[in-house]
Amino acid sequence: MSAPREERSSLRTIAVTGGSGKLGRYVVDELKSRSYEVVSLDQRISDKLPCRQIRVDMSDLGQVAGALKGADAVIHLAAIPAPVGYPLHSIFANNVLGSYNVLEAADLLGIRRVVMGSSTSCYGFAWARQPFSPDYLPVDEAHRQLPQEGYGLSKTVGESIAAMFARSSRMEIVNLRFSLIAAPEDYAGLAESARHPERLRNILWSYIDIRDAAEACVLALTAGVDGEALSLHITGDEVLSELDTAQLIAEHYPDVTDLRGDLSGKAPLFSNALAKEKLKWHPVRKWR
Repeated sequence: MSAPREERSSLRTIAVTGGSGKLGRYVVDELKSRSYEVVSLDQRISDKLPCRQIRVDMSDLGQVAGALKGADAVIHLAAIPAPVGYPLHSIFANNVLGSYNVLEAADLLGIRRVVMGSSTSCYGFAWARQPFSPDYLPVDEAHRQLPQEGYGLSKTVGESIAAMFARSSRMEIVNLRFSLIAAPEDYAGLAESARHPERLRNILWSYIDIRDAAEACVLALTAGVDGEALSLHITGDEVLSELDTAQLIAEHYPDVTDLRGDLSGKAPLFSNALAKEKLKWHPVRKWR
C-alpha cells in the first residue's frame, strides 16, 4: 500500500544522483525552489550546483550507502544517457549496477521513496539494429519492451530491479520513462530536425522540455504508489515535426493499423496520460 499523504509530504532531504548532469542540474534547482534540502551524488563536483555535493562512484555500494545516509528520498539520474561514446557492455554494466546499488542502499537505510530515471528507449525502437514498428499507437506504458542493444536493455533491467525491491521491501518506486530531453539551447537544432521527419522516426518524434522533466521528477516524490513500481512516460504533448501526426504515421509507420485514441493534429505518439493522472503534472513548454 502507498504511504499516507502526511508521510509523503514530510520528505525534507532529497538525494539526487547525477546532480551535475544535464537533467540533474535542473532537478536540483527545482527542488531548491520548493525549499527541499538537496545533496548531489556524482563523480563530478560542479561549481554550478546550489547544494551540498558528494563525489561518489555509483558502482561501489558502500560509497552509495554512505552518501545516502540522512536522505529521506532519492531521485536517481546517474547513468550513461545514450548508447554512444562507450562500449555497449560498459553502458549496460554501469547503468544496471548503479540502479541496483541505489535501491539496495536505500533499502538498507530505510529510505522508502525512490524516483528512477528510465527511458522510452526501453521499447527498443530508438536504437534498433533491426528497425521495427510499434504494436499500436500511441504507445502506452503497457507496450512490449523489445530492446536490441545494451542501453535500452539497461533501462528495462533497471525497471525489473525496481519491481523486485517494490515486491520484497514495499519500497515506493516511480520509474520515469523520458523521451528526448530538450534544453532551451537545443531547440534551434531540433527545429531543423522537425523539418526532416526521417531523422526522428525511431523516437516517434517524441521529446520533453528539460524544465517539464525536472518538475515531473519532483512531483514523483509525492505521487501515490500502490504496491508495485510505477512506470510513467515523461513525454510532451505534441510531435516534434512540421507534419501532422496522421501524415507521419501514414508515411513512416503505414503497417501500424491499431490506432487508439485521438491522433489528430500534432498528437504525441507516446501517451503521457498516466503521468498526468498520477503526478498531477502537465508539460507546458513546446519546441516551437
